Amino acid sequence: MKAKVTVRLKSGVLDPQGEAIQKGLHSLGFDGVQSVRMGKVFEVELSSSDKSQAQKELSSMSEKLLANTVIEDFDIEVLS
Repeated sequence: MKAKVTVRLKSGVLDPQGEAIQKGLHSLGFDGVQSVRMGKVFEVELSSSDKSQAQKELSSMSEKLLANTVIEDFDIEVLS
């Protein structure tokens, strides 16, 4: 079973990487970009075929390792 975990900074948390990317895009002529938030995506393949169990495991993985839940949120998408 494949899944995707997307981790991003919570709103209100400063994102210096996002700001640097936005400035870089402006310098390249992309003036319409109003803001950029940096994140990360994890593609995970599990041996489980139980979608509910996979969701629980991915949530636990995210809380324990993949995301810093003090400053980051995460979304889980079970693909197959």
